Amino acid sequence: MTTQRTAFAFYDVDETLISIKSMFDYYDFFLEAVGHPPEEQERLRAEARGLIRPGLPRKEGNRLFYRRFAGYKVEQVAEIGRDWFRGHMERGGLFHGDVLATLREHVAEGRTAVLLSGSFSACLDPIAEHAGADTAVGTLLEAEDGVYTGGVLRSMIGDGKENAARRLMEQAGAEPAECHAYGDHVSDAGLLGLVGHPVAVGADPKMAELAEENGWGRLAGVPEQPEPRR
Repeated sequence: MTTQRTAFAFYDVDETLISIKSMFDYYDFFLEAVGHPPEEQERLRAEARGLIRPGLPRKEGNRLFYRRFAGYKVEQVAEIGRDWFRGHMERGGLFHGDVLATLREHVAEGRTAVLLSGSFSACLDPIAEHAGADTAVGTLLEAEDGVYTGGVLRSMIGDGKENAARRLMEQAGAEPAECHAYGDHVSDAGLLGLVGHPVAVGADPKMAELAEENGWGRLAGVPEQPEPRR
């Protein structure tokens, strides 16, 4: 029996497929949407961004960030995410057009496009749907009876993306040499190093150096402009 094989195209999301850090941008929108007064919004935003301070492990900061959704209904958080996404699409500039074009080309050629991100479903689902990705694997939050508990069941920080991509390729019997991966930061280097067609996105100096040393492809990461109104 011949094992059926498939090829994957793996995409980091924040500042690779899109031009922003979705977690923090969504959280800013969320605070206003749930009715926090401006002064409280400012305080909570500052606290959230403080979780990426030097000395605090990234995985711990990520876990503490998602604790902020404890007590909120999953569907409410998702609906706010859809509103957040619609606003960005109206303003333009959310997607890197050159990177999005590669994703759609890969799908058209029969590859499985997978988004890998430390962000979560409220952000990733509308992004994946618009882009035409087959699936998105992000941070998975714990919920009980349709309400977030504040717990994290799966983290995609550190080697999470690399491990997820390796697992998907092994499960599908895919040849890594036939797969593609895109990332903008040195934290994506493990993911890019797994596949035969790695692409560094953007102008991060350390990532550019890695791309030069390893012969990786490069993409500028150019934000799409909004479509003109008629």
